[in-house]
Amino acid sequence: MANSDHIVLLDYSASPFAMRVRLALAAKGIEYLIKEEDLTQSKSSLLLKVNPVHQKIPVLIHNGKPVCESLIIVEYIDEVWKDRCRLLPADPYQRAKAKFWADFIDKMVYPSCYNVWAANGEVQEAGKKEFIDRIKMLEGELKSNPYFGGETLGFLDIGFLPSYYWFHTFETFGKFNIEAECPKLVAWGKRCMEEEFVYTSLPHPHKVYDLVVDYRKKMGI
Repeated sequence: MANSDHIVLLDYSASPFAMRVRLALAAKGIEYLIKEEDLTQSKSSLLLKVNPVHQKIPVLIHNGKPVCESLIIVEYIDEVWKDRCRLLPADPYQRAKAKFWADFIDKMVYPSCYNVWAANGEVQEAGKKEFIDRIKMLEGELKSNPYFGGETLGFLDIGFLPSYYWFHTFETFGKFNIEAECPKLVAWGKRCMEEEFVYTSLPHPHKVYDLVVDYRKKMGI
């Protein structure tokens, strides 16, 4: 990182979207400051200033310029610090596929995740089925590779890895076993957790669960 670079991340520990940014920064070895937002309280004046459209985290502020939306931030990090390990594939087709599946995670997987940990009864049961069906589709993209990025952890791995850190939370609230349905995906997650930049960047899955329990209480869920 150049001496002139000043990087601030508006963050929330349990947010899977903020986790993506932390992973990308750690993979590149980039130093940054964290400003933790309390999502159960009023949004900070800084957050409202730098992300007036969506008013949500994460926001990466690089030399005073804000970048919003987690996947866009990860791509920005990859482009600005392209002299370090690359996250997106070099091949245009593989790069397009990685972006497609990352978009699939945001539009198809995360909505069903919410119903697993924040709903009950029939809504939760439907959420669990939908969640499993969709991550099975994603699991198929691993093929015989150790990572979605092939032999090295890359963009799509970072796109989904925060969800893996929520698996314990989903299983506890939903009372089901993800490994029984998607053993290859769980093995992938365990493999990713062995990477130093991963386990030093993210809270332990049990800590994520504790944070979610606290969040549910404060929000009256």
